[in-house]
Amino acid sequence: MIDFQTLLICGAFLAVALLYASTGQAGASGYIAIMALMGYEPDSIKPTALVLNILVSLVASWRFIRDSHFDWDLFWPFTLPAVPMALLGGYITLPNAGFEYLLGALLLIAGTLSLARRPLNDQAVRPPPKSVALAWGATIGLASGLTGVGGGVLITPLLLFCGWSSVRTAASVSALFILCNSIAALAGDWTATNHLPHGIGPLALMVLVGSWFGAYLGSRWLSPRQIRGLLGIVLIIASLKLLLPI
Repeated sequence: MIDFQTLLICGAFLAVALLYASTGQAGASGYIAIMALMGYEPDSIKPTALVLNILVSLVASWRFIRDSHFDWDLFWPFTLPAVPMALLGGYITLPNAGFEYLLGALLLIAGTLSLARRPLNDQAVRPPPKSVALAWGATIGLASGLTGVGGGVLITPLLLFCGWSSVRTAASVSALFILCNSIAALAGDWTATNHLPHGIGPLALMVLVGSWFGAYLGSRWLSPRQIRGLLGIVLIIASLKLLLPI
């Protein structure tokens, strides 16, 4: 018989996947917060978050691309340098305190940026110069590998704050960006530790169900303003959980 704590954890992971996928995110920061709160072993948190990230971002990528929100010309300059840097970051293991503070600070900045500027209409969007996108991609890739978040929580607020993308295009680019970076970061982590998480079947099932419904809502039903507001709130809550001794 499944105990109450297991049901609670599975429900929490389903809710995180649904909420994050609606904004084109995969939910790693939320999974990390839940696992830290529930007392998971520190060395299992990062690879578990990356595996779940891969599953959710795969579903979200398919949904947003299928509904014609994807922009290849915006995607590749960020992703090309990000993948090898995510591989490098995944190979590096930070001390637990450093890991939580770095991730919390990044999420707080990203959440603030998400709420700081109103969404632009499609006509006002101007893509960044390729050199700028390449530099930002490398930086975000390294940060995502170090923390296990996939990088979507960093690239989406950046694209929106700088006026480089519409909201749904940012969500679509972010989802596939997360997928590529998470695969690279997981490979780097496995190279360094020879360890992959075990027994995450129920969690994987929960995040797949949550991501399916969340990506559908974000791609078809939620307005750009609602997506942006949800993204900012989710990131700030996750950052406070990591930065404050709750």
